[in-house]
Amino acid sequence: MHKQDREGPIEIALTGDLTENQADLCEKLLSVEVGQECVLYFDSVGGSPYSAVALASLILLRSLRATGVVIGECSSAALWPFAACQRRLVTPFSVSLFHPMKWQSDENVGLAEAAEWARHFGQLEGDMDRWLAELFGVSLELLEPWIRPGRYVSGREMAERGLAELVHLQPLEMLTRRRRR
Repeated sequence: MHKQDREGPIEIALTGDLTENQADLCEKLLSVEVGQECVLYFDSVGGSPYSAVALASLILLRSLRATGVVIGECSSAALWPFAACQRRLVTPFSVSLFHPMKWQSDENVGLAEAAEWARHFGQLEGDMDRWLAELFGVSLELLEPWIRPGRYVSGREMAERGLAELVHLQPLEMLTRRRRR
């Protein structure tokens, strides 16, 4: 189907591990014209913090008018692209895991490289936490109890804190009708 034949915004599913799917997801986000509308459906356990940065950056730098919809899980690194969406929707069954970043390396590295990574990782963790709060438009103090030590948060809780809109599962025509009002 050609772009001009398509009705409505482009829909993209962000599922599984974002790191494993990053190339495909970046390509799909790049297929949305700058400043245009798209709908991102989330059911992801997350991935690397760099995948989070890349996907959220594409959404923001290309001024995409993205609506994020958590259809299952939106956890860990998936939270940044979700927070970068202009409109965020969750259901009562949506769940998100907020937690401190985790460092995992299967590489054989020397002591100096490991020390540099630890320094960088400490800085990155603080920067990412602050950026997540900024993207959600809330204070870091609101997210801290969820991030440390790590907590699963329901869609209802996210809506109560103003991070997303709670929608009840209903046929699509009901949802789009409500949005036009």
